[in-house]
Amino acid sequence: MIQSQLKLRLNGDQEKRLVRWLRNLTGVWNWAIKKIENDAHDGIYYSPNDFQNLLAGHSKKLEIPSHTLHGILAQAHLAWSRCFKKTAKKPHLKGARNKLSSIPFPDPIKSAIGCHINLPGMGKIRFHKQSIPDGAIKCGRIVKRASGWYLCIFIAADREKIVRTGDGVVGIDPGFNNLIALSTGEKVPHPREAEKTEQRIAQAQRGHDKHLTARLQERRANQVKDRNHKLSLRLVKENKLIAFSGDHHKGVAKRFGKSVSSSAHYQLRQMLKYKSRSGGTVYIEVDPRYSTQTCSDCGARSGPTGLGELSVRSWVCACGAQHDRDRNAAINTLKSGLGISHEVHRATA
Repeated sequence: MIQSQLKLRLNGDQEKRLVRWLRNLTGVWNWAIKKIENDAHDGIYYSPNDFQNLLAGHSKKLEIPSHTLHGILAQAHLAWSRCFKKTAKKPHLKGARNKLSSIPFPDPIKSAIGCHINLPGMGKIRFHKQSIPDGAIKCGRIVKRASGWYLCIFIAADREKIVRTGDGVVGIDPGFNNLIALSTGEKVPHPREAEKTEQRIAQAQRGHDKHLTARLQERRANQVKDRNHKLSLRLVKENKLIAFSGDHHKGVAKRFGKSVSSSAHYQLRQMLKYKSRSGGTVYIEVDPRYSTQTCSDCGARSGPTGLGELSVRSWVCACGAQHDRDRNAAINTLKSGLGISHEVHRATA
């Protein structure tokens, strides 16, 4: 399954219709969330189909296609199902500060013709010219962002195979002074997208310009995403095995703030994971415990430990080996990854 995003070119009537749909669907979402919660207290639970049938015949009253109405009810039911299974948090109500920003189209959509695509209840919609992968469009979703309206379509097609340019093996240690450190000795510098735009965002917030603030934040997120796409593609092309130190970034971010979250290491890990499948690369996430303390030459735990020694960037082991803190951790990550890969290979052989 491939996702493709089309930036829409709406006329005035189409945009007004989507704004009205979002307003009505916000009410449907809030009703569905409270309905499931209140009935669950009384021991009443619904299957997905039974829950969708509760609003049968309401699509004409709300002036929303029935399948779109069923799609938002299915989302609310899925959100509570994950909460009940303790795999996600309790779903929140939507309002002025937490707006509903997407409209689902859960049924198959006809392929685009030129720069036009036909959506139920909307008719033909124009989009900016771009190439779309060949395949049947299984479903879609219209998303409102600060930069405009987008149609996210999900296409039944295989990803294009990534052509390998090297057969290396690499361990990766995430950092915050540098974005990542590789076991080869290379350090990828941190672009600092958040720091470069924080002054402009602060000015927009002081001026109460919500649209400009949202636009700047979206631009920053796009820069981070673009950076991670390019870096992950390069790493998958160059290596047949990638071992990544699986740090708990959410916990670290609570202590050290936006310098951690702006690195977007979790996003990079997810990109490496799915691109490795297309490139035939083995991707492994390694337990990061003791990777910094352990000498990559002799294995002794003689390195810097604790928060008080975070400023120590190089150290000398008792065996005489001199280490750069980040590269040493990356080498230990690679060694652990090679061990895991060997165990998996023996188990499947």
